[in-house]
Amino acid sequence: MSKVYKITKGLDIRLVGKAETVVTKAPLAEAYALKPADFQGLTPKLLVKVGDKVKAGTPLFFDKYNPKVVFASPVSGEIAAINRGERRLLLDVVVKPSEEQEYVVADTSNILAQNREQIVELLLAAGCWPFIKQRPYGIIANPSVSPKAIFISCFDSSPLAPDFDTLVRGEEEGFYKGIEVLKKLTDGKVHLGLNASYTSPIFEKVDGVEVNLFQGPHPAGNVGTQINLVSPINKGEVVWTVDPQHVVAIGRFALTGKYDVQKTIAAVGSEVKKPHYYKIIQGASIKNLLEGGVSTGKHLRYVSGSVLSGTRISSEGFIGYYDNMLAVIPEGDHFEMFGWALPGLNKFSFSRSFFSWLMPNKDFVMDTNYHGGERAFVMSDVYTKVFPFDIYPVHLLKAILAEDIDAMEKLGIYEVVEEDFALCEFVDPSKIEIQAIVRKGLNLMIKEMN
Repeated sequence: MSKVYKITKGLDIRLVGKAETVVTKAPLAEAYALKPADFQGLTPKLLVKVGDKVKAGTPLFFDKYNPKVVFASPVSGEIAAINRGERRLLLDVVVKPSEEQEYVVADTSNILAQNREQIVELLLAAGCWPFIKQRPYGIIANPSVSPKAIFISCFDSSPLAPDFDTLVRGEEEGFYKGIEVLKKLTDGKVHLGLNASYTSPIFEKVDGVEVNLFQGPHPAGNVGTQINLVSPINKGEVVWTVDPQHVVAIGRFALTGKYDVQKTIAAVGSEVKKPHYYKIIQGASIKNLLEGGVSTGKHLRYVSGSVLSGTRISSEGFIGYYDNMLAVIPEGDHFEMFGWALPGLNKFSFSRSFFSWLMPNKDFVMDTNYHGGERAFVMSDVYTKVFPFDIYPVHLLKAILAEDIDAMEKLGIYEVVEEDFALCEFVDPSKIEIQAIVRKGLNLMIKEMN
């Protein structure tokens, strides 16, 4: 019987615009992009130039410090643009898709009969390796290291989160095959994290893995929370994490030899007229995806990923590599006179400053307004109310700001990434960009430890 882990610290944020369980297959987008910024710690080296013809699976760039890790084109077509920023920083490689999709095909007919090193080489050459991330640091996994375990969270508890059963439905064969491949990459266990509040007909059928059940508010669905409860990371240990849709992509590669990165995303938020799911190809432009499907006459914020920890993109931007949802919410660029003095029945309030706390089942429309500017970083217990880790969050953040490596190690820097502090940032009365501080600390650790 699976063990049930209960957490009491956290916060469920109910927002208007959750996706209905309807999946629409989107036509090919005008363009697809691969963005180095989606991969922490990456220094890309280009392999293509504008005008080159590519297939789905053709490497577009590689990691300068680990050349075996290549990043493949999600579609076949022509390189339409290579965009750079300041100091020629590579922003993205844009591919205009061809009408008929062609794939680079590898021989994976006996992949499960091969040893770990041979499977790793196959995944590296196919461009599948960036699917796998590691902790510490939240970076692409080091292929030369065998992890003590692999964790896959099969539900998301963040606001407006998609239903993972819907994301994977119809792709069960690929998911089960992907699990078999991942089991060959570790001497430890493969852990599946499921929601204890409901049964999952897809994920509960997986054999040969350890299934853990989690109960409680967000961030119960964060893979970092699950690792901390099941198998905390000590210094020198490495754990890998994989998103369920990337498990499917690994399984498809094992079954067909193709780099096939179709995925399902949820288009959500109060400004989406009919929030539901779209089947797309990874890296798709959203230019035509929501055409006519969002509110007009408003200043909108498009977020690739969670509204708590996702990335802001433009209305013609691209879905992020690891993201399963696209949220559209109102911008908060307005001023509200004496807003603090009103009853606030339509305002979500963690601190119970408004009477809306008397309606715990109400869905709220929230914008991006901070409702105040950055102020002094004061000691309080507000973070610990939403942070279920066995870690002192304020002490860790102050150790990062002081660049105290020893203190950061002792306070648990190896276990966390930005998304684990997203709720702390949401409830923070000091209006500090906490997730950016955590990334600064992780980057400092990478620099000092290597």
